[in-house]
Amino acid sequence: MTVPPTGVRPNPDPDSDSDQIFRLQEEVRQLKEAVVSHAVVDQAIGVVIALDGVTPDEGWIVLKEVSQHTNIKLRNVAETILIWGRTGVMPPEIRAALGDRLGRPVCGGPGLSGPRSGSPRVSGRSSR
Repeated sequence: MTVPPTGVRPNPDPDSDSDQIFRLQEEVRQLKEAVVSHAVVDQAIGVVIALDGVTPDEGWIVLKEVSQHTNIKLRNVAETILIWGRTGVMPPEIRAALGDRLGRPVCGGPGLSGPRSGSPRVSGRSSR
């Protein structure tokens, strides 16, 4: 009979290795999804910056507030803004919330309107 080295326990459950593999695969899947989601949100912040001349921090706040006021997940708001940038089409509730956050109506796609003068109506943040 072989005695395992000190500190090494025998594996009493043969399924634990497969359980661990499953958990690690799930973690990798979630991390990949997070990386993609982060990229989508960053691109949408860029659209808001180009649209209204806000800072990146203000762009993040705008997206967050639109998400909160429409009760739509932030990633979905970001995806919608990216689609709007390509097609000029945006659901009315997101268009209204984005206009409220920026302090002006939002029309067409980002290429159809330039940055406005003045500072945006971004809660809790000064543009100076």
